[in-house]
Amino acid sequence: MYREYFGLEELPFSIAPDPRYLYMSEQHREALAHLVYGINSEGGFVLLTGEVGTGKTTVCRCLLEQIPENFNTAFIINSKVSAEELLASICDELRIPYAESRASSKLLVDRINEYLLDAHGRGRKTVLIIEEAQNLATDALEQVRLLTNLETNQCKLLQIIMVGQPELRDLLSKPELRQLAQRITARFHLGPLSKDEVAGYVTHRLAVAGVQRKIFPDSTTSIIFRLSRGIPRLINLICDRALLGAYVHGSERVDRRTLKKAAQEVFGKTKVQRPGRGVRWVLGILLPIGILIILAVFYVENPQQYVEMVIPKFVKQHTRVQESRAGNAWVSQMGWPSAPLIHGNKEIAYQSLFKQWNITYRPHQGSACEQARAKGLNCLDEEGSFRSLVQLNRPAVLKLYDNQGSEFYATLTAVHGENVTLIVGDETRVVSINEIEKRWLREYFLLWKMPPGYESPLMPGQRGKVVPWLEKQLSHIQGRNMRSQKSMVFDNILVKEVKDFQRSMGLEPDGVLGPKTIIHLNTRVCSREPLLSVGQEDR
Repeated sequence: MYREYFGLEELPFSIAPDPRYLYMSEQHREALAHLVYGINSEGGFVLLTGEVGTGKTTVCRCLLEQIPENFNTAFIINSKVSAEELLASICDELRIPYAESRASSKLLVDRINEYLLDAHGRGRKTVLIIEEAQNLATDALEQVRLLTNLETNQCKLLQIIMVGQPELRDLLSKPELRQLAQRITARFHLGPLSKDEVAGYVTHRLAVAGVQRKIFPDSTTSIIFRLSRGIPRLINLICDRALLGAYVHGSERVDRRTLKKAAQEVFGKTKVQRPGRGVRWVLGILLPIGILIILAVFYVENPQQYVEMVIPKFVKQHTRVQESRAGNAWVSQMGWPSAPLIHGNKEIAYQSLFKQWNITYRPHQGSACEQARAKGLNCLDEEGSFRSLVQLNRPAVLKLYDNQGSEFYATLTAVHGENVTLIVGDETRVVSINEIEKRWLREYFLLWKMPPGYESPLMPGQRGKVVPWLEKQLSHIQGRNMRSQKSMVFDNILVKEVKDFQRSMGLEPDGVLGPKTIIHLNTRVCSREPLLSVGQEDR
């Protein structure tokens, strides 16, 4: 309806997973790189997770377009199946014939094995992609693991990519699935887009649809980001409805009011009618009076019961209300902090951060980095997305801005779901991640533990006392025996293992042993360091 009006060649905000519309944000590019790495590896699993609507399926469709000609692909969409039904679906996708009347798990596995051996003999590789893998039953997941046992003496015959929602990570952390989890060679988690990425996303989709001009002005970006929470599917729904609204009103561009109305229609929300001021005033006066009269009558007739029953309940309720206000005041909005907490609180934030490491930061006695290095730590002071910060899984000092644009510093100490714990001054609050991203310009400062003998990033071919430490960490992670490191050279074998590890953690596989790689290594070997999320998979 609005396509011709805006001069669009096609609908730009369809929720169909069209690879042409994939906006290559930093994390989507990394996700695709992980999948490409997975299908070209010598076996094992690749895990791609993300919230609903973050673009997992579109990334997979983009991968399918890039798969070389010598690949056979099985794409499983319906994952709510038994182990035997899953095997049958794989056979159907690969066009492997079998007698349905005599089909059994053993028969199906045998047929798949025959197919894979034949394909391998003809120089072809086979890839299995399972969508919505969080719906797989435990026996089906175990069957998937057993499929990786199909191999020759030189290589695995089947590369497997599992795609699912965050629950899939929880599922794979169960003890009974530890053998499957140990075979994951690369993993990546797709999060929401940042505000800057939302602007690029909208512009990209309009350009693919044939329009280069700004239909959504820059002033609407923050609204789209806030309403959609950076989730691409919600962006599509809201923007599609907003274009229709602009068309109905004869507008050339989408304004803020049209966007908000579009979001109300998408989410099915309407404004709640609040009582008028007069009604609220009457209720505010009469209700407390009525309660007092009832309590007074009860006290006159039952004074002892009043003391035993009413007063303890009142105290308990009052305490609970106070605790609720203290703990949840920021979850909905961040009308904080007060001016005294803003001015000069950077040093206090550093003190809170150092306290997480059980050491003391002393203001005006050297920089934070100098004091950290004196304790065997180092600092990482840079910019990045909240997703990348959470992946590092270390407490950090964030530079934030209040409603008036004044900067202040907060110490991020924990992440739990969609909320985080912050310390500013002597106050600790729970805040939504959404509120943080509205007031944060991606600057963070964190501490990390240096390996013995570490002075600067270790480059391939260099020597140093840190090399034996690196060999020890990697051998522990890989479950192998340590190799001799008498020469203490960062040789090609170690460089390759570092690159493989970096890919599995979503880092740039440059083969350099730098701060982020060391942080992830420390997390994987369960070193005793403060974490944002205890038990979180380092992905």
